[in-house]
Amino acid sequence: MAGPLSGIRIVDFSRVLAGPLCARTLLDLGAEVIKVEPPSPDVSRFAFPSTDGMSGYYAQQNAGKRNVSINLNIPGAYELALKLCDIADIVVENFRAGTLGFFGLDYETLSKRNPRLIYASITGYGQGGPWRSRMAYAPTVQAEAGFTENSVRHYGDALTEPRTDSLSHADVYTGLQAVIAILAALHSRQTTGQGQYIDVAMAATLLAVNERAHVDLTDHDLGAEPAVLGATDCSFFTGPQGKHFTVATSIVGSRTFPSWLRAMRRVDLLDDPRFSSAATRRLNFGALHQIIQSWILTFPDMATLDAQFDEAKIAMGEIRSIKELTKSDWSSYWGAVQLVPDRSGGEYKLPGRPWHFSRDELSPIGTPAFQGEHNREVFGELGVSEAELQRLSETGVLVSHRRALEPGTEVKPQGAEGQAA
Repeated sequence: MAGPLSGIRIVDFSRVLAGPLCARTLLDLGAEVIKVEPPSPDVSRFAFPSTDGMSGYYAQQNAGKRNVSINLNIPGAYELALKLCDIADIVVENFRAGTLGFFGLDYETLSKRNPRLIYASITGYGQGGPWRSRMAYAPTVQAEAGFTENSVRHYGDALTEPRTDSLSHADVYTGLQAVIAILAALHSRQTTGQGQYIDVAMAATLLAVNERAHVDLTDHDLGAEPAVLGATDCSFFTGPQGKHFTVATSIVGSRTFPSWLRAMRRVDLLDDPRFSSAATRRLNFGALHQIIQSWILTFPDMATLDAQFDEAKIAMGEIRSIKELTKSDWSSYWGAVQLVPDRSGGEYKLPGRPWHFSRDELSPIGTPAFQGEHNREVFGELGVSEAELQRLSETGVLVSHRRALEPGTEVKPQGAEGQAA
């Protein structure tokens, strides 16, 4: 592997999104990741679209990881898991609190054998406290942490029917916060020589990444006009050739309205009583929006409009699909899309990396693995003999399948080739 984390080994017990994304980000930075999958596989293998049992969802979060599959309920599996954790720098897991402890794979046990181990646990509400045992998925934690309620509030409108965002923000943000904590622990280990335990909670993450949480947390009246307006003040417009776009500059705020006057060359609007203050502009939002919309349609194309917005320090963004963005000149320059095999002769288009390093060169995104594909390779490297690997496969301790089994399928012992019978 190449990259700034080259030489770091991660054992990834996690599934679906928060944990896999955390481990995949560290892999992108050059670490080696060994994903440990139970006999009942990561459910993201069944996501749509899927090609012969390898889903794009699974590939996006797990491509490049080596995969072993162990049935921890069968005698002999525990020792294999210990072998993996003994040579790990980092363990990542996102089960309910206490789950891996049930199998003797908790931090206290593993750190006695491997004092340099960094162990990151991702849960909805943390390892302790009254909510430690609650099930947690992105939509439910987003509802609990104010994310859902905040997404449906608008100035001047009643609370609309709550909607769940289609993207799993709680999982993604928490996975990235776990990456930050792990990198900090790696730095600390350079000085102390000791690893440590990291407890990451999705609910706490959503509070931490909410840049306007202080507004909801304040106990006093903020007045009629907040000093800084939120994203709900961003407006949408239709530009030349029917292109839809949004702007990040409020048309009602006292500090931002002058930028619109400069862009439109319409200082006279300040004399209009409908638009003389933020409060009156908010009351007459529709009329002001229509004036701006009519002005926008006088431009011959989006490039000319963008130039005039830029002159007035107004940022605009065309509403594009992901596919449209990845066909842009910027995408080609950045390398925003990489091709990954779907294991059936085709390819998945996956997002590229969000960083460029001046000195470290990152490896291309690797190939997504089948369940247990690297059982023999990984455990052979750890000194397990071929005869013992064969026995572990035949007794069902090691599991492997060339395609994802449907949930609930009975897992049978493996044959000589390590494939499902």
